[in-house]
Amino acid sequence: MPMNVEQARKVFERVTEAIISHKEYLTELDSAIGDADHGINMSRGFVKAQEKIKAGAYTEVGGVFKDVAMTLMGSVGGASGPLYGTLFMRMSMKFGTKQEVNSADFVEAFEEGLKGILALGKAQLEDKTMVDALTPALEAMKAAASNGEDLPAVLEKGIASAEDGMKRTIPLVAKKGRASYLGERSAGHQDPGATSTFLILSAMLEGLRG
Repeated sequence: MPMNVEQARKVFERVTEAIISHKEYLTELDSAIGDADHGINMSRGFVKAQEKIKAGAYTEVGGVFKDVAMTLMGSVGGASGPLYGTLFMRMSMKFGTKQEVNSADFVEAFEEGLKGILALGKAQLEDKTMVDALTPALEAMKAAASNGEDLPAVLEKGIASAEDGMKRTIPLVAKKGRASYLGERSAGHQDPGATSTFLILSAMLEGLRG
């Protein structure tokens, strides 16, 4: 099952709903090791992105992703807006003029998006960031796509690995962002960025399935 324009709209509609419903949870996680605003900022950004998508007319999947990216960059405070904005902008550029995106297209674009995040945030695995969820998700999706699995199946594999990566952030000591200021005290808390990554991928699958 490839993703067409209408499915891309549905994907981000579901992502918005998921972020809104988990706003307090994400903020609670962020209150332990950050600025206590991750859920609030992400919710505001995706609500605005959803408004933009509803008002837009699209002929290409990349156009949907581009509008989400630009809205997040312009409306989400802290590091999350630029980082998630970079992910979706790089994906939109990789999609090009495609009206449908298959599993191979999605994985190639996701890899390009992660490269953008790594270049911007300079984070590595086990720095206790969203990279700890994004990297294993990508590896799992690449393996599934190379085996010829369709996009929903590829996302399923990515979600499982993202969840594992998210949980693995709990004992880590943060080395990037606000959480790094806490040093050893950041251990024992789940990273909010890795958590929102897991939520977004999970919601994407739900949206794709309709």
